[in-house]
Amino acid sequence: MPTAEPFFFPGGPTGCLLVHGFTGTPKEMRWLGEHLANEGHTVLGVRLAAHATRPQDMLRARWQDWLASVEDGWHLLSSCTQRIFVMGLSMGGMLSLTLASEYPVAGVVAMSTPHHLPPDPRLPFIRLISLFKPFIPKGPSNWYDSQAHQQHADYPADPTRAYLEVRDLMAVMRSGLPRVSAPALLIYSRNDRTVTPEEKHMEQIYAELGSQDKQTLWVEDSCHVITEDADRQIVFQAVASFVARVSA
Repeated sequence: MPTAEPFFFPGGPTGCLLVHGFTGTPKEMRWLGEHLANEGHTVLGVRLAAHATRPQDMLRARWQDWLASVEDGWHLLSSCTQRIFVMGLSMGGMLSLTLASEYPVAGVVAMSTPHHLPPDPRLPFIRLISLFKPFIPKGPSNWYDSQAHQQHADYPADPTRAYLEVRDLMAVMRSGLPRVSAPALLIYSRNDRTVTPEEKHMEQIYAELGSQDKQTLWVEDSCHVITEDADRQIVFQAVASFVARVSA
């Protein structure tokens, strides 16, 4: 997909590994990456397997493929930095927390990250539904920053079968949360209609994290993609401050 390539910004000894979300692209993490690069850090924005190509590729993707994409990024960054912070949006946050439960990361940032699937009555039958309806069109997006929405790049529909992979990845993430010992920062929007605050995703991840140093931040004027929506500068500054504090 044009404009949706992975990116690498060489910099100092602190590495930042950026992970985009489900059906998204590295582009939704690029502005954050540019901000961190301007702070002097080495930044890598990975492309998850089967993303930013064509939607049909998602039909054969497994959650292990997505985690392997993040692990590849870890090894690339570890060859040129002294410490690595991993940070992800939505499913990218799930992958970041999963990586942090197994790898010696310096810190982890999870943004708009779900703890569990929504109470959708179709989910128990999703494998059967996927045989007849391989893709589900996405609903309307209510962004606060319409110009940012226009430049956003992602797949126009969700691959139905891939919901099973998201479900399984969530289970792996939850089982690993007590093993996360690195400092953690959780950032969510009170107006997220995808990972809604009413379902207590942030609170449950926070409670289950093994980290002694863990912080939370709510933003107001953004929907799900808080790395691109109206409050993005608040997010960027919070992430940069977290990296600077923990690195020091």
